[in-house]
Amino acid sequence: MHLRSRLIADTLLGLTLTLLLHAPASAVAQDHPESFDELTAGASSAREQGDIPRAIELYQQATQLNPKWPDGWWYLGSLQYGVNAYAPAIEALTHYIELTPDAGPARALRGLCEFEVGQYPQSLQDLQQGIALGAANQPRNAGIVLYHEALLLTRLGRFEEALGKYAVMVRHGTINEDVTNGIGLSGLRMPILPKDIDPSQAQLIAMVGRAAATFMSGDLTGAHQAFEEIFARFPTTPNVHYLYAYLLFPTDPDQAIAQFQKELTISPASALVHAMLAWAFGMQGDYQVALSDAQKAFAEDPSLSMAQLVLGRDLVETGDVKGALPHLEAVVKTDPQNLEAHIALAKAYSELGRRDDARRERLLCLALSGHGTAADANM
Repeated sequence: MHLRSRLIADTLLGLTLTLLLHAPASAVAQDHPESFDELTAGASSAREQGDIPRAIELYQQATQLNPKWPDGWWYLGSLQYGVNAYAPAIEALTHYIELTPDAGPARALRGLCEFEVGQYPQSLQDLQQGIALGAANQPRNAGIVLYHEALLLTRLGRFEEALGKYAVMVRHGTINEDVTNGIGLSGLRMPILPKDIDPSQAQLIAMVGRAAATFMSGDLTGAHQAFEEIFARFPTTPNVHYLYAYLLFPTDPDQAIAQFQKELTISPASALVHAMLAWAFGMQGDYQVALSDAQKAFAEDPSLSMAQLVLGRDLVETGDVKGALPHLEAVVKTDPQNLEAHIALAKAYSELGRRDDARRERLLCLALSGHGTAADANM
């Protein structure tokens, strides 16, 4: 696969250089100084000459002699990854991370290994921690790391987050078949990987991915034409109108509402679509209309956080403040960082005369929006 080749050719080189620049000086085993020195020299020579099996063997022996040698664990893990020995690579990289916890590239590489063996939640956690520690700062590494993060978000059903990652990639000029197929899966809300695409759905997924990528790149006219072609060719396919509406909403909410409503003709019991319509009408100040869709969303899927949020907000705005509280409090219990829920709670508590609770929520809103601190919120 194209991106897979980039990983072996670019990522290992880039991550190796990054780690060597920042790695602590190698420890030398005191009990067997000659043996350890010979092993490290031989491993380095084998690696530089491209004798990967011999290099792996010698690095294994060297790290057995000195388990606190970080360079050895890094080279061992990266070389094992390069020959598809993913499980041993995970073990080696884990040793390296234990010795150097802030090594973002190593966390990202372990995440890629975990991806290959199907450990998807662990892989996503490692990739995101690696990104937070700078693993995606180099352009040649960013593409592969962000791409796999988006794949994992899709595989785990976090479709909107995946679309956000793909949008960043597209804006930076990364558009190819791998990326557009990934976008297509996210847009169609299919929690699978590109390798698992059913051939009978390949054309649809490709068309949807290209249309969404065209929109993300800023070509709105081209995107509109591409989506219209999909609507004509696949008129009863769920989630296509929803995807187009989701993309349109930030800049053209009226057209987004029209697309959400068209989606309901295909998926009339979709809690997500009703929730998004409630959100859209609420943003326009039409809370009474929004409340109807919010109630439908909650009735269809009470576990949907978005349904709880819009129902709570619309109940506050239409006068049923007490009725709103259980829904809003449920949202912040499962998602403490949800700014919109805290805003609605602040208003609800204020209207109920719960001044201390209202003040706490307002301070939390300031902290979450970057205008205050968590410490302020706890005053």
